[in-house]
Amino acid sequence: GGTACVVTGQPFDTAKVKMQTFPNMYRGIVDCFVKTYKQVGFQGFYKGTTPALVANIAENSVLFMCYGFCQQIVRRIVGVDRKTKLSDLQNAAAGSFASAFATLVLCPTELVKCRLQAMHEMQLSGKIIQGHNTVWSVVKGVIQKDGPLGFYRGLSSTLLREVPGYFFFFGGYELSRTFFASGRSKDELGPIPLLLSGGFGGSCLWIAVYPVDCVKSRIQVLSMAGKQAGFMGTFVTVVRTEGVLALYSGLKPTMIRAFLANGALFLAYEYSRKLMMKQMDSY
Repeated sequence: GGTACVVTGQPFDTAKVKMQTFPNMYRGIVDCFVKTYKQVGFQGFYKGTTPALVANIAENSVLFMCYGFCQQIVRRIVGVDRKTKLSDLQNAAAGSFASAFATLVLCPTELVKCRLQAMHEMQLSGKIIQGHNTVWSVVKGVIQKDGPLGFYRGLSSTLLREVPGYFFFFGGYELSRTFFASGRSKDELGPIPLLLSGGFGGSCLWIAVYPVDCVKSRIQVLSMAGKQAGFMGTFVTVVRTEGVLALYSGLKPTMIRAFLANGALFLAYEYSRKLMMKQMDSY
């Protein structure tokens, strides 16, 4: 599921991070794509793909594993049998709890991804003289400058994004599946309803938490150039110097990516889960 998500959405994610971190450099999504292609070629859209793959595979593996555990916790809290189907709201709460665990594996890999994606802009703006253009050089730079804890720059803003965001993510997904099922079992849904449900869930997530993600990207990227303020300090600085709309820079590529990538994520997840369950049953 995580692999399908990255392969589908990486170019749009790259545009998102560039526009969030340097909103004055680009007039919009088309301008960002054209300039990126002219300056660094097609490969520029896939900068940070390796850590993005690691991040998404690790995050979604932990997320969906903990989602199952958290569903059982929710069942205990509401006092129902462990095989009882949860409501869409209860599933949303379970997804929100699960995201807190996923954040711990996501934050370090996402920091490396974001820095690789915005490296060219950091050099253009004069914030750094020489950029690190490989995963290993970024990792080495973080360890040398900040030590192992440097990988958790932006952890609080990542948590602020993930916990409420995944409430809307799983809530939107389950609500959409309920709509398409129309009284049937959700497990009987075909690929199109699953794609649309995943896309709707992803869209709900990003609409709800986009300003938080914008602040997180700035903290993780700009901390390369020196000490960066925390979440509230960065948030206040952006609003005061650039205005509230700066927090929504890059929203368009994010929404395109959210629908495509999360549709692919849930489709791959549901079908691979069914395949694995069949394998288990055959044994």
